[in-house]
Amino acid sequence: MNNINNDIRPLIGVVGPCGSGKSTLISELEKRNYHCRHIAQEHSYVKHMWQVITNPSVLIFLECSFENSTSRRKLNWNIADYEEQQRRLSHARAHANLIIDTNTLNADAVLHRALQHLEELFS
Repeated sequence: MNNINNDIRPLIGVVGPCGSGKSTLISELEKRNYHCRHIAQEHSYVKHMWQVITNPSVLIFLECSFENSTSRRKLNWNIADYEEQQRRLSHARAHANLIIDTNTLNADAVLHRALQHLEELFS
């Protein structure tokens, strides 16, 4: 983050299905002085809502399977609900600067990948 002015920090948007780890990643990035926004694209019917409302400098997409989403968040939903979230997220996923598959990574490993990417972008 050497070249990031603390007054004009780039906005990091984080999207993904429920249970993918968005809140956890954002919390850890903010502890490191990154300006982040949780984008609830998975709940919007407007495919480019993430651009209209937030328009982040960097978009991070967190992938998560149906099985992991439901077990992590104790969700009572079916595969059709998950597939609808995937449809709603497809535009953001296609435009993401970084996609992290959280299915086999713990929170520290997800953070490490995000930090590595952001440091490459902003150093």
